[in-house]
Amino acid sequence: MIAPPDFASAALAAHRRVLESWRKSMDLVGPGPVDPHFDDANEAVGTLAAQGRWLDLGSGAGFPGIALAAWHPAVHVTLVERRQKRAAFLEMVLAESKLANADVHNGDADALDAGWDGLISRAFRAPDDVAKLARRLLRPGGRLVLMLARDEPGTPAGFVEERVHSYEIDGKGRRVVVLVRG
Repeated sequence: MIAPPDFASAALAAHRRVLESWRKSMDLVGPGPVDPHFDDANEAVGTLAAQGRWLDLGSGAGFPGIALAAWHPAVHVTLVERRQKRAAFLEMVLAESKLANADVHNGDADALDAGWDGLISRAFRAPDDVAKLARRLLRPGGRLVLMLARDEPGTPAGFVEERVHSYEIDGKGRRVVVLVRG
């Protein structure tokens, strides 16, 4: 497992504290342990060379967008969440974690303007649907990062595969596919 750098640890610890206090009232991550969610997010963003402005689509409980902001303080991350309660949770996480490089967009991803440098998605929509939205939102040369099960297809039309990072979370094969918009 990839461990977060020291400068990211305080923000991720704040995320964990807020998540633990809100999770039952909002069913943010289900009844199981939260460690696999944090491990998955760290694996996804720990090897990225992120720059510029990024979107985390369907942020929900903050995975992987909070980790992206914590690991890459020079990147601005917009957490996109259409559900008001979850957007309020994300605002609380940002306040507690003191992540100044992130904000919350409480609304539909389809309403966002184009010109983003990167987009990351974990279980937001089917990969082809995310790619369709990403083709509109990303600038040419922008990065689309899909967090997938090991056997899910991962190179949609209009993108070139830059790299794949495979790993295990709780004995399940996972991979991160980094794509470049043509």
